[in-house]
Amino acid sequence: MSFGKIYGFKENPRTRILLVIAKENGLDIELVETYPPGPEEYAKVNPLRKIPTFVGSNGFVLTECIAIAIYLVSQNEKTTLLGKSKEDYAAILRWMSWGNSEFISVLGRWFRPLIGKDPYIKKSVDEAVVVTTKLVDILEEHLLSRTFLVTEKLTLADLFVASIASRGFQFVFDAAFRQAHPTITRWFELIVNQPVYKNEAGEPIFIEEAVKYTPPKKEEKKKEAPKPAPKAEKKAEPKDDEEEEAAPAEPKPKHPLDHLPKATLTLDDWKRKYSNEDTRSVALPWLWEHYKPEEYSLWKVDYKYNDELTLTFMTSNLIGGFFNRLEASRKHLFGALSVYGESSNSIVSGAFLVRGQDHLPAFDVAPDWESYEFTKLDPTKLEDRAFVEDQWAWDKDYQGKKWADGKVFK
Repeated sequence: MSFGKIYGFKENPRTRILLVIAKENGLDIELVETYPPGPEEYAKVNPLRKIPTFVGSNGFVLTECIAIAIYLVSQNEKTTLLGKSKEDYAAILRWMSWGNSEFISVLGRWFRPLIGKDPYIKKSVDEAVVVTTKLVDILEEHLLSRTFLVTEKLTLADLFVASIASRGFQFVFDAAFRQAHPTITRWFELIVNQPVYKNEAGEPIFIEEAVKYTPPKKEEKKKEAPKPAPKAEKKAEPKDDEEEEAAPAEPKPKHPLDHLPKATLTLDDWKRKYSNEDTRSVALPWLWEHYKPEEYSLWKVDYKYNDELTLTFMTSNLIGGFFNRLEASRKHLFGALSVYGESSNSIVSGAFLVRGQDHLPAFDVAPDWESYEFTKLDPTKLEDRAFVEDQWAWDKDYQGKKWADGKVFK
């Protein structure tokens, strides 16, 4: 009898561990291959449209991989994968949470740009390498005197973290890395070769040399046919008084927004006002007095991958890198992005003033602009205007999280 469905795909480590558990417990589960954000109807079972999602044959719906994993394991009342004591159970949850928040997020920022899944930004990848290595060192030290993560037997923590780590061994934990980290390598080989894991996941992949970034090939310019020798110039003939000289060709605009007619609100004036005057009492009233919606548009900007954010200072650096890559649009943009919350529990949101009515010409100069979601605001709506003011004043909480840090693009 069918126990239910799991929405995800097998190569996804969060989905894979659920299939491992289901097979071990003899649960008849159908894998509905789903790649986020999935089809429109997927939002009915998971409004966030992330994976994995479990839908039981009895209609019970569960999201979040740790919750699903615990639920599937607990179907076997004799399981030893959850430990023997409350302390064991708490420690298992601790390592699963560590793997699902700290580890997978920075590991993904290391290998995903290298395999073309995310925009490649060298500084961000280099930072991810450093942080991932520190996390591996934590695991290395913990396992020096242990065979398994929690108890003297295999637990769900081992299976879960190994599934996360498999992406590292597949793409970037190469022979040299494994030699420098023999303990975690020993542990990983032990776990992935356990029948409970291997029967579903198959043979593990160990890369010999880490994947390297390969920039996209530029199209080769077609070789031009040799030009004929120039003919002797004719002597200029005297012009008739009624003949006009051809107008010189207009230079091509350096930026797609350069062709817009001159705005009555000069961004430099606003930027000086914002920098030199009190935001709430002087600068913002001045902006609303001079703002014309036909010249500028306002946009809410949200980072798409908040669940992958770790330390707040690193998130702030992420914003700074994004702003650096927007340099080509500086004369057409003003805005701020802020970090709200605390390390491993934060979000990035902000507001931008953009020349013209579309955000794309201003933002697509940055290769990582697709990591952000853009929502057009209506300044005639009080809630939209209040959002802009709060994002630029930095004096209010947002979505129940305190303001932690922020950067202004001006």
